[in-house]
Order: sequence, then structure tokens, then C-alpha cells
Amino acid sequence: MAKSTLRKITMAVLAPAMAFGATVGLASAPASAAVWNSCDQWGNTSLNGYTLYNNIWGSGAGSQCIWANSGTNWGVWANHPNTGGIKSYPNAKKVVNKTITSLGSLTSSYNVTVPSSGAYNTSYDIWDTDYDYEIMLWVNYNGAVGPLGTSQGSVTLGGHSWNVYKGNNGANEVFSFLRTSDSSSGTVNILPILKWIKDTKGWMGNETIGDVQFGYEITSSSGGLDFRTNNLTVSSS
Repeated sequence: MAKSTLRKITMAVLAPAMAFGATVGLASAPASAAVWNSCDQWGNTSLNGYTLYNNIWGSGAGSQCIWANSGTNWGVWANHPNTGGIKSYPNAKKVVNKTITSLGSLTSSYNVTVPSSGAYNTSYDIWDTDYDYEIMLWVNYNGAVGPLGTSQGSVTLGGHSWNVYKGNNGANEVFSFLRTSDSSSGTVNILPILKWIKDTKGWMGNETIGDVQFGYEITSSSGGLDFRTNNLTVSSS
């Protein structure tokens, strides 16, 4: 399934205006005690060094609300229709701004609770500062979703085994790594993945890694579904 580059608010402003379903009250139980919540299409805030985005960018979207207790503990309630096409990518972003060769380490740990229905993926979305290259790491996925591009085989990197896809969406190169089995928690050593793309495959040069995002690419969640990030950390040196 083709995937779009308009996952970031900074890029989404390039998209034409779209119809947006009426917002509803937050349905996730933790939201009532959250330090921040928003049902706005582009709602965002910064907490504990992370920037959180509601980020409803796809056409035909329904309602979605995000809540956060901190930059590393947050969640989303989403009610998007059972139609094709990605509707949103609610996420938490950590800025890195270091070249691949200057990074000594880049790791992340995640712990999520995701629904058993709907169509979505739980993924890292990693960008260079020029937005020429997008590296996606899918740690779990459900329903009718799939990566852009063609299969490049399988590889074990960063503590996980992945099926790799390479494509281009017309704006940037997209390298997608789909975990060979679903995971709701774990640690990913991201730097070896970036070095494999750069050095082993030669698909990109010594890019400056700008953003490491983690969130949920939601295609459908009819009736309202909860996506919870129980804990997330992104660390670099």
C-alpha cells in the first residue's frame, strides 16, 4: 500500500485543505487526569524534551484525540472510518540533529498497548534534516496496511529481525523495516540500522538525522479505538 510523506506537521502544511470530522470528547480513561490533551487536527505540545502531535493529516479522517501525562507516557483515542488510506500519525518526536558518523549511539525503548482490531501500524519514523530520506521501523501492525516499495529481503539489526522494503513516494526515499513478528515492548538500537542503509547498501550518505518520531499510523479505527504509549524513551550520544 502506498504511503505518504505528510506525516509531520511541518510537511503537512503542504497538503491541500481537507474535510475534518467533528471532534468528540476524549474517550481514553487516562485523559481525564492527563496534563495535556487535544482533539485539534494539528494539536501539539512539548513535554520533557519530546514534542507530541495529534497530526490528523489524511483525507476522509474521522475524530481523534490525544492525551499525555508526559512526553513518554501518552495515548490516542481515534475513530476513523473503515476506508483505505492513512488518516493520521499521532506521535512523539525527539530531535537528534547529528550526522550518522558523529552519533555514538541512538537507541529507543517502547512499551505500548494497541487494539486487536482496526488497521494501523506502530512505527518509528526517522527523518534526515532535509527530509530526503525516511526510515520507518514497524514494531507491530494490524489489518490492511503495508509498506511502500519493493521487498529487499530480510535482515537482523538493532536487536530485531526485519523484512525490508525500499520505495519512493515522489518526495523522498522511504526505507521500511517491518518486524517479522509483532512486539508490544522492546528496545531498538537504531544506529546500526542507519549504518546498514548508509554503508552496507549505499542508499544514502552521511545524512544528519533530524527527528526520531514514534507513533501510530492509523488507517481505520471504526467505532473508536485506544492506542497507548505506556513508556517511550529515545536516547542519543
